[in-house]
Amino acid sequence: MNRRNGISTKDARRFTSVFGVLDQAIRAGAFPGCAFGVLAGGSVVMEGAAGRFTYEAHAPEVAPETVFDIASLTKVVATTAVTMLLVERGKLDIDLPLGELLPEFIVGRAENDLARRVRIRHLLAHNSGLPGYVEFFRTCRTPDEVIRACFALKLEGEPGTRAEYSDPGFILLGKALEALLGERLDVWTQREVFAELGMGATRFCPATAARSAIPPTEEDTSFRYRRIQGEVQDENASVLGGVAGHAGLFSSVPDLMRFARAILGTLSKGERAEGQLFEQATVERFAERQLPVGSSRALGWDTPSENSSAGKHFASHSIGHLGYSGCSLWIDLPESVAVVLLTNRTWPDRAGQLIREVRPAFHDAIREALRA
Repeated sequence: MNRRNGISTKDARRFTSVFGVLDQAIRAGAFPGCAFGVLAGGSVVMEGAAGRFTYEAHAPEVAPETVFDIASLTKVVATTAVTMLLVERGKLDIDLPLGELLPEFIVGRAENDLARRVRIRHLLAHNSGLPGYVEFFRTCRTPDEVIRACFALKLEGEPGTRAEYSDPGFILLGKALEALLGERLDVWTQREVFAELGMGATRFCPATAARSAIPPTEEDTSFRYRRIQGEVQDENASVLGGVAGHAGLFSSVPDLMRFARAILGTLSKGERAEGQLFEQATVERFAERQLPVGSSRALGWDTPSENSSAGKHFASHSIGHLGYSGCSLWIDLPESVAVVLLTNRTWPDRAGQLIREVRPAFHDAIREALRA
């Protein structure tokens, strides 16, 4: 097992049970390696890593600073974060109809009255009526073709009445934000979010030279027919050029700890002299559960539900998100605790589902270690 250099023996003993959960997960084949971080009381109390890039004995060891494909964490770290900032700056009303920013979403639709009622809020809350997942990459070869296919999707319900986690909804949200900004999503987030928070390892489309330092996510045998390493695993995001509202971001534990601190409002003035990135009123607004009643979805964020991946110790007033590659971020707002777990659980293929058992056990071990 590899752990962060400089961590005290006392801290290592405190988190022994956490490393035990991760060691067992690696032995069981849940993932070949992982990195994690814990924030409590405004400070990072632990950053650690275990395992290797792949299951081969000669593969590089994962370090706490290792960059991973964070998959759908893109939805909160990039797309939702941009939306929060635009709302704060008075440049976006989340009750704005999507058609105001993307008229093509309405034009030519048989059910255009229904489409006119889809608002930015609905995309954030995953209750727009759009379907959950569509394999656009099977028929689309360019970004424009994917977006046109999104515009053509049939709405499956009245907006606001049915919750279905929707990648197409966040693809369209990303395009709507670009239309409002007059700028690519990756360019704006790099300047206004990541650079502001000192998230130097976080970006869309890592440079070719940096790819070997990123754990691979899959041996792709059905679409790209190669090892996917340092490029986005999600096929739809790949066709979109690696930059999309639903997936495509790469990041590290230290960077995501900085992001979590910004959400919690615990960055010191020495780290950002101009103040906090997010107003706490905005965080609270985006943390509120949305319709329909019973949905765990807030605005962009998820909240703990029964048998949550966050385990049993995160408060109901917590926010978080999962990534298909095996990543997660959970933030307990009342307790000011945040936990990041980054893995490549899809290596060498997507069959394994042990991550579903590992996540709650890992989070429970973290929270119990913090209380010890």
